[in-house]
Amino acid sequence: MSLVPKKVFFVSGKGYHKLKLAAFEQALRDAGIEKYNLVHVSSILPPYCIEINKEDGLKQLRPGQIVYTVLSRSDSNEYNRLICASIGIAKPANKSHYGYLSEHHTFGVKPEKAGDTAEDIAAEMLASTLGVPFDPDANYDEKKEVFKMDGKIIETKNITAFATVRTENEWASVVAAAIFIL
Repeated sequence: MSLVPKKVFFVSGKGYHKLKLAAFEQALRDAGIEKYNLVHVSSILPPYCIEINKEDGLKQLRPGQIVYTVLSRSDSNEYNRLICASIGIAKPANKSHYGYLSEHHTFGVKPEKAGDTAEDIAAEMLASTLGVPFDPDANYDEKKEVFKMDGKIIETKNITAFATVRTENEWASVVAAAIFIL
C-alpha cells in the first residue's frame, strides 16, 4: 500500500495558557487540527499533490484519524517574547517532480522575516534538486528572481503564525502546518 498524499492544505494557529501543553493544544484548536493524531513527516511535497483550501481539507478528515503533517512549532513563557512558526512551500513547474516544504521557527524575529526565511529554505532545497544555479549568499528577493526566470519553480510562499507572550506565568504557542490527505 502506497502512502503518497494526493492533497495538501495549510493551517496556522496560536494559543495561550499557564501550562505549555495546554497552550499548544489551544494553538492546535485555533488551527483546526486538535482532533487528529498528528504524525510528523519530513519536507517533501509529493508529485501531483494538489493544494486545497483548509475548509475542504478539514471536511475530508475524521476525529481520531492519523494525519501526516509537516509541522513547525514555537513555544515560550518569557514575558513579551515574540515567537513565530512558519512553513515554506516551493512547488515545481513540472507537476511530476516533487516540491519542498520547510519548517522554521524563531524567537524575536518579525513574522514577515520568519516567513521569508521558511520560503527561502524551501525554494533553495527545490532549486538545488532541479539544478537551478543561484548564489546562496544573495538575499531572498534576488534569489526569487533567479528562480522565477529559470521557469522550473512555479510558486513559493509561506504560512506563518506568531504571538507575543502577554503576561508573566503564561505560555504562548504557535503552529504552522502542511496537512496531507492520502
